[in-house]
Amino acid sequence: MAMTVQLDVVSAEDSIFSGLVESIQVTGSEGELGVNPGHAPLLTTLKPGMVHIVKQFGEEETIYIAGGVLEVQPSHITVLADTAVRAEDLDEQAALEAKRRAEEHIANPSADFNYAEAAIELAEAVAQLRLIQKLRK
Repeated sequence: MAMTVQLDVVSAEDSIFSGLVESIQVTGSEGELGVNPGHAPLLTTLKPGMVHIVKQFGEEETIYIAGGVLEVQPSHITVLADTAVRAEDLDEQAALEAKRRAEEHIANPSADFNYAEAAIELAEAVAQLRLIQKLRK
């Protein structure tokens, strides 16, 4: 039987996942990161992207997050996400529209333009679209 560890994925609005997992993969501030039971304690920020979960008994699930924090303890992993949505619940048309709006704001900045906000919106929309395309394959 594979070793497992407790994982909780929560956002400000909701608890998205809670259960035993064999491993997770996330996009940390320094790149892709895999976490298995027995991983050294860790605290890192997360970029917009996915949390790929291999649950107990091998079933897989993917959750989109719009940044946040990952905390790894010996018996518990916590993902505190700014926003978290199950991959199958993502809205492709809304993501395409958000990407278009962000690109338009960057190309034609107004007087009250905030580049950092536009760049974040663009990164989140692109991450959602990548995840939607990955699910189709």
